[in-house]
Amino acid sequence: TVMRSSQPVPQLVRGLLMLLTTLCAFTTLRYLPQAEATAIIFLAPLIMLGAAPWLLREPPKRSRWIAALAGFIGVLFIVRPGSGLDPIGVLYGILTACFLAGQFIVTRRLANDHALTSLIWSGLFGTIALTLTLFFFQDAWQPLWDAPLFYWLPLLATGVFGALGHLLQIQAYRSAPASVLAPFNYAHILGACAWGWIIYRHMPDAWSWVGIGIICSSGIAIGLIEWYGAQRTKIDRQAE
Repeated sequence: TVMRSSQPVPQLVRGLLMLLTTLCAFTTLRYLPQAEATAIIFLAPLIMLGAAPWLLREPPKRSRWIAALAGFIGVLFIVRPGSGLDPIGVLYGILTACFLAGQFIVTRRLANDHALTSLIWSGLFGTIALTLTLFFFQDAWQPLWDAPLFYWLPLLATGVFGALGHLLQIQAYRSAPASVLAPFNYAHILGACAWGWIIYRHMPDAWSWVGIGIICSSGIAIGLIEWYGAQRTKIDRQAE
């Protein structure tokens, strides 16, 4: 059945990482503008590339380390002294990136489970854990019951689109190596910049754009390198 997992412990670990990622991400957005927060968080794919040789047993490559270093330099452009970004928000953003990288890695290790199985297990873990916390943080959630429908619609949309996004992410990691999929995440940064301007009328400054460009470019470049290398390996095997 869909509820049955062949790897229950990694499923629970993924659920925990997913919960920690979500909590840290929302905390980051309390302190940082959306574009800068998203750019810092999406250091995660480069962290994943650096950890892949040990945790996913993918072949170590110098190009991955160069891409990870370039992404870190990009983050330094964003969080540079004088940027005006809250240090607490930056710290939570980096924590989010680390937890998200762990989530990507565990998702890849769960390739044998059905995508819906991973989605249900992770969702149940977060639901149970957060339901238990409701008893301790009543002052935080009780005002929502009296809130108008306008406040509920974004919350419901977040749940629907978040579930759909996680389902597609799980299916993608079942079908392709983590290093190949990593660059596709960077479209998220551009979307965050667009929505940040539309809703909050905030745009990153020039130096932040440089950092965002470095992060996106390093991720996309390593993705293209990985794809090209995989294609060459495939052609060489066919030639043999």
